[in-house]
Amino acid sequence: MVTEVLGVDRVGITETEDYEGLIPFFIENGLEFSEEDGTPTDIVKCWRAEDADGGLAGGCVLARREGEFICDGIAVAPAFRAGGLGRRLLGILIEEVRAEGGRRLYLVARAPGFFGKNGFVSVERKSAPNFFECFTCPQYGETCFPEVMKLDLGG
Repeated sequence: MVTEVLGVDRVGITETEDYEGLIPFFIENGLEFSEEDGTPTDIVKCWRAEDADGGLAGGCVLARREGEFICDGIAVAPAFRAGGLGRRLLGILIEEVRAEGGRRLYLVARAPGFFGKNGFVSVERKSAPNFFECFTCPQYGETCFPEVMKLDLGG
């Protein structure tokens, strides 16, 4: 299924069950993953975006933690940024949360400007659910300054 046209490249977005296969791509694109994640995560669905040659152009993961929906990873390869692919992946996550009856979507943003433009608002650490590893990471607030954000979907 072709969902985005970026220049001359066609990018198809499909659902995948290969969560583990997305992790190296996420790490290559600046997301942090820990083998020692102490917070139980239930993966809801994963999507991968492939270019016309089958190369990975982007991906995203929707999960649940402590009863809340979270974006457990979203990334776009540099060659495909600024072309709408990130917005389309985010839209797929939001559509799925709504389909599942969710009222909110949380994430930890290393690019808060992008998410802010798409309706997310920053949540202070003290008022955010304590289910992101960022809060216990030794880099948090020292060398890494992500923002916890949420999107209210109403209902």
